Amino acid sequence: MPLYGIIQLRYSWKLPFRRIFFLWILLIKLDKVDLQILRTLQENARLTTKELAARVSLSSTPVFERLKRLENGGYIKKYIAVLDAEKLNQGFVVFCSVKLRRLNRDIAAEFTRIIQDIPEVTECYNISGSYDYLLKIHAPNMKYYQEFILNVLGTIDSLGSLGKYICDGGSEASIWDTYLVLCVIV
Repeated sequence: MPLYGIIQLRYSWKLPFRRIFFLWILLIKLDKVDLQILRTLQENARLTTKELAARVSLSSTPVFERLKRLENGGYIKKYIAVLDAEKLNQGFVVFCSVKLRRLNRDIAAEFTRIIQDIPEVTECYNISGSYDYLLKIHAPNMKYYQEFILNVLGTIDSLGSLGKYICDGGSEASIWDTYLVLCVIV
């Protein structure tokens, strides 16, 4: 069975004193070829349309049209480069659990705003459980990370406590990379 996506919800005030909702559904079928295109792009997003077409055994025109449909449908958000953290002297990776002193909408918004401006934090997730956030931090070494905790994260007023999980092995330790597992939902 193909996978579908709902695109848009709109409403209209055309009738007096009544609000009428129109659910505009653009059903985008993701078939095996679409999924193959997405998998191939996760491996190498720099392929030309012609090269991509050869890999999925179609001509360039249908592949181009499918790409545009996948982009317009929001399945492809952007094309990026995955950098080698080791070569950039940022291969020391720590997952840092953060517990805030108090948690409400304003405190959470302020915390995420502060975290977005810290270049060492490459990912931030709001999580459930004993901690409130999980941060992925890249640093050159343990000493730098310790100074970072004291001089950067330690200055955030709402910070309550931290936990850390140090990853050993650099970029080779990540067996999943950033790929999404793509399959057809049955």
